[in-house]
Amino acid sequence: MARAEAPPADRPAEPPAPADAPPTRPNMWVRHLKELRRRAIISALAVVAGTIVAFLFHATILHALTQPYCALPSHDRLLQGQCTLIVTGVLDAFRLTIKLCLFAGILLSSPVWLYQLWRFITPGLHQHERRYASWFVGISVLLFGVGVAFAWETLTRGLQFLLGFATGGVASLLSFDSYLSFVTAMVLIFGVSFEFPLLIVSLNLVGVLSAVRLRKWSRFILFGIVVFAGGATPSPDPLTMLALAAPLALLYGGSLIFAIYHDRRKARNAVAEIPDDQPSVL
Repeated sequence: MARAEAPPADRPAEPPAPADAPPTRPNMWVRHLKELRRRAIISALAVVAGTIVAFLFHATILHALTQPYCALPSHDRLLQGQCTLIVTGVLDAFRLTIKLCLFAGILLSSPVWLYQLWRFITPGLHQHERRYASWFVGISVLLFGVGVAFAWETLTRGLQFLLGFATGGVASLLSFDSYLSFVTAMVLIFGVSFEFPLLIVSLNLVGVLSAVRLRKWSRFILFGIVVFAGGATPSPDPLTMLALAAPLALLYGGSLIFAIYHDRRKARNAVAEIPDDQPSVL
């Protein structure tokens, strides 16, 4: 009876698979999608919670929202002596209240979803870049709030300029829908625009945009700021355009100064890390 052949003694044994093998590309996509879903759910829950809180105080929010319109001279309102915004449909009051509360909920929950956005991005960054997460969230909320404050201060001027064209037998009777859309546009444009210097600083910190390049582009960036301020604001009056363009120009100047300081410090640290026995590139 034939015996089974023994395996050759010189056959190399297969190495065991490493326990910490990097995930394959499909698994990485699945992990990213799960992480994105988790961050999106947290952000959505925060917006829902903010909307509920805003709904509980919607009367107070509505009263504060109508103050720029109420501050107009009485001749700019059809019902002189009264501060009244109208609705023309049965469901308009409820629909616009929900819209107002949703907008307020997004603003109230902005620290949460901004933090979730940054936490979703940070796994792709280096360790020294991740420490800017808390600064990113705090400064972005602060800049957005400053932009909202500038928009609020210019609302009455913008409304007075636009409604001042209602002359010669034409009177203005604003609907709540059109007024809310105007205020929302002003707040969003100012708030988001004030995030522009934070974008420049972030690109400089990660090494994408240098101070030298910013200096070369300064004239074009300042010109673009003026053009953007003139075309993006709902009110075409010069005061509103100046209220957006001037702070943006100053904030850009501040971000340029920060980029110059950061690049010089980065260059000094790079020189300090060169060993003494290594010849200099100079």
